[in-house]
Amino acid sequence: MKKIIILSAALFFSVVSKGEDVNENVGYKFTVIKDNPITPVKNQSSSGTCWSFSAVGFLESEILRSGKGEFDLSEMYIVRRNYADKAQKYVRLGGFLNFAQGGSFADVIETIDEYGVLPDNEMKGLNYGETVHKHNELEAVLSGYLKGVIANTNKRLTTAWYAGFNGILDAYLGKIPESFIYEGKSYTPQSFAEWLGLKSDNYLSFTSFTHYPFYAKFAIEVPDNWRWSESYNLPLDEMMSVIDNAIENGYTVAWATDVSETGFSRQGIAVVPDEEAPENIGTDQAHWLGLRATEKVNKLKERVESGPVKEPVVTQEMRQTGYDNYETTDDHGMQIYGIAKDQNGAKYYMVKNSWGDTGNYSGIWYASEAFVRLKTISFVVNKNALPKDIEKKIGK
Repeated sequence: MKKIIILSAALFFSVVSKGEDVNENVGYKFTVIKDNPITPVKNQSSSGTCWSFSAVGFLESEILRSGKGEFDLSEMYIVRRNYADKAQKYVRLGGFLNFAQGGSFADVIETIDEYGVLPDNEMKGLNYGETVHKHNELEAVLSGYLKGVIANTNKRLTTAWYAGFNGILDAYLGKIPESFIYEGKSYTPQSFAEWLGLKSDNYLSFTSFTHYPFYAKFAIEVPDNWRWSESYNLPLDEMMSVIDNAIENGYTVAWATDVSETGFSRQGIAVVPDEEAPENIGTDQAHWLGLRATEKVNKLKERVESGPVKEPVVTQEMRQTGYDNYETTDDHGMQIYGIAKDQNGAKYYMVKNSWGDTGNYSGIWYASEAFVRLKTISFVVNKNALPKDIEKKIGK
């Protein structure tokens, strides 16, 4: 999250065009099987707003797929709207709600109809003397303000607290325009979204856990799901079939996952290294067992970056155990847009990140099938991307 880049779509697709091998010098050699159009990689920088960047990127791909062309939508407009919504819920609950920079895809997708969208140049959200997003002060100021409000030393809330909160947002991120001009025509954020063909009921969220019934909806218990929004629960193999069907039919996927793992490399690789496999730890197992935990992690990271690793067969039970033990957490959102294979024929998903031009693939990650099976918290797809059998099972 260090710097902003502008990466043109034309340049990107000339590098990773279908069927072409890429980046042979880092131990991995990928062949693109299917890639769908995406907009340029952006940089969330020092802000916990991946949920907005990834979901907005997903919507930008939806617009591309519809034939309307390439649009650069404002992530910070969505952030500003959600801070205001979150503040009201936080105060109503007396502070018993996660109030932080994080959020979920529902904060973007479920608010399209009510709040619409803006072009990025209408709200860049950089009114505080910086050229890149830095939200630590903003979060501290907003949190401190709300703590003062719910302390409620007057024994009742004033009529001014919400206006004061929005004043802070206006100062940092900018005021919300009632209307704006785009290519000579006046729009509101709502009419702009309608013109672009963006509607919240076009999209569905999915997950796969065993503590709720399959084919029903439930609110995933992660702190950033402060809206308590629901996802359809599918068996693991069927969850993966939705992702595959979407990619194969020209759709992309907004993907919530866990990047705090040993196998998630800053060089653009996401895998699940099998710590028991001799291929990964070497033949001197006695030496491996004698290493400290941090030494094992470092060696596995080195192994991951050197080339393809042996991965376990990920089961439904493994997913659930990781979630229940806080090993799998909801800490990052990205966009899956394609499928590739490595030099051994293993399947990977092509993922657009929001950390700028970083890693070996200019802001793109290759996530193994095992990683996606194990570490997916939830994802959003266009409802038209569902396999027919899944539509029937969830009643769509």
